[in-house]
Amino acid sequence: MASYERINRISEEVRRELDRIIREELNDPRIAGTWSIVRCEVTRDLRYCKVRISVLEEELRADMVTALKKAAGFIRRELGRGVDLRYTPELIFEEDTNFAYADRISRILKEEGLHAQDL
Repeated sequence: MASYERINRISEEVRRELDRIIREELNDPRIAGTWSIVRCEVTRDLRYCKVRISVLEEELRADMVTALKKAAGFIRRELGRGVDLRYTPELIFEEDTNFAYADRISRILKEEGLHAQDL
């Protein structure tokens, strides 16, 4: 079994390579707006990788995750070429709404004339 330190290092390497693949290799118009890969969690057996995507624009979020799920085979193939692992993990894309939620709360507070430090 892989150590936690090794898993964390692999997860970060996978995250960087996925970011590069999505930005440079995919030509899907649904992948747009302000987005980032918040976290990659590779399982200890290196078979699966949960990829959390944050998209700031709420109206683009569902389409982007759908596009990534549809392109998962291509992305996985490219990941296998870019990261030296015995097995290329199966990719599971999920929405991460934490940043969008924080942005929404910040706008509401601003509209009310409040600031986070006032609370």
